[in-house]
Order: sequence, then C-alpha cells, then structure tokens
Amino acid sequence: MEQNQQENIVFSIEKIYIKDISYEAPSVPSAFIQSQNAAAEIGIQLGVEHGALNPEQGIYEVALTVTATAKREGKNLFLAEVKQAGIFRISGVEGDTLQRALEISCSNVLLPFVRETINDLVGKGGFPQLLINPINFETLYDQKQAAQANPPSIN
Repeated sequence: MEQNQQENIVFSIEKIYIKDISYEAPSVPSAFIQSQNAAAEIGIQLGVEHGALNPEQGIYEVALTVTATAKREGKNLFLAEVKQAGIFRISGVEGDTLQRALEISCSNVLLPFVRETINDLVGKGGFPQLLINPINFETLYDQKQAAQANPPSIN
C-alpha cells in the first residue's frame, strides 16, 4: 500500500522564469577609479514565497528572491535583486510535506537560475564575479518553523 502511495506523488517543473529584476550601482564610475585596496563587504539576503495557482491540479508558483549588496568604505557599490520564479506541479502530498516541497525542493530547483542571473548582472555591471554559496533550504525551513512555533515573548 505504501509503495502505491509513493507512485501517486508528482513533482514536476512546468516553467521557470524571472518575475522581477533590479540592479543599481550608485558609486559607478568613481568606484572603479578610487582605491580598491579595501575589500568589498558582500551581503546576501533571500526570501521564499509561494502560492497555489490551481490547487486541485497541484499547480503552485514558488518565487525565490535573492538580494546581493556590496559596500566598500561605507559606500554602496551595487545592489542586485532577482525574483526567480517557477510553476511546479506537486500532487499526492499535503500538509507539512507539501510545505517542505514548496519551500525546500522548489527553492533548490530555482537556486542555480537565480545564482546565474545575479552573477551575470554583477559582471555586466563591471564588478568581479559574484558566486552565491550553496544554501541549505532545509535548515532555513526548520528555523522558520521553530520561530513560528515559539514566537518571541514581549516583556
């Protein structure tokens, strides 16, 4: 019986696309000609959002937003933000298993696409290649669930 249930689980990628993209380089061109001895401080932030497009058919949209910033000596060098999205067909699971698929599995599918787009934006902006390290979406999901289960108390 359990194997039968496993065979009814569907996870497929229907479409991958860029939903939103932004690039700013407020310190250019002076950033290229000033002293570059100080290393840039790189910051990466990410967010995952998802919603049902057609839950009866198991169609969901998941969007992974990555914001990369670089600062040197207190000045913003660049800000690149990409919202990489996908349409996924997921059926045969529900509850926490569905949430984990949306936030972990789908994000893992989207990460290489958003990584390439951020790298291209930064490179085309004249800055050195920016490679985003692998991200453990499972740990992030577990931390998010723990934070929701134990909200901070207000004293």
